[in-house]
Amino acid sequence: MRPIDARPMELAQPLATGLAALHLDLPQDAQTRMLAYLRLLDQWNHAYNLTAVRDPADMVARHLLDSLAVLPWIQGKTLADLGSGAGLPGIPLAIARPGLAVTLVESNGKKARFLREAVRSLPLANVRVAQARVQDLRGQFDTITARAFASIPDMLAWAGHLLAPDGRWLALKGHPDAGEMAAVAAPFRVIAAHALAVPGIDAERCLIELTRGPSRAGAPAMVR
Repeated sequence: MRPIDARPMELAQPLATGLAALHLDLPQDAQTRMLAYLRLLDQWNHAYNLTAVRDPADMVARHLLDSLAVLPWIQGKTLADLGSGAGLPGIPLAIARPGLAVTLVESNGKKARFLREAVRSLPLANVRVAQARVQDLRGQFDTITARAFASIPDMLAWAGHLLAPDGRWLALKGHPDAGEMAAVAAPFRVIAAHALAVPGIDAERCLIELTRGPSRAGAPAMVR
């Protein structure tokens, strides 16, 4: 495996191809900045163990494209990425939507240090890092993204106060769990489970979309 600096052109093509497959039209400078983010992640990963993905070519699909697959469901002007880790999906989304104010929420000190360096060096004027537990964060956000660091009911119990009244909570999962979705309690409800086809990823991926509001009869739809 060669370091990312040795093969920028090899990574640019699969990124461009993947964006086209997702029907996302991002300017060249955004794509260049995303590859710069991967370069920084690759450099810091050796010391900080930020991600189990070691091959930068795999990072294009499993980090960039996997994050950007949720872009069509982002709404409003503010986004909180809970348990952001290495900045996923928050940093790719912030690069793709420079008008979106993104807060990366991460309690781990080493990971938060990397996030601050990424914001400084890329640079990302629309991103701030909150080194805090989600339970302790204040404010409300139009969109909340969260990878599967806990069950959806637990995440809502800890951080549901962060979702704006008409906001969207986007939970990134491997597959939809009917029991987990059925356990979502008022004032929240599941809108739909969206099957995601991420270029370069053979595993099942889905997005559970939630909002505030009364429950509706019937199970949430799986949308492909």
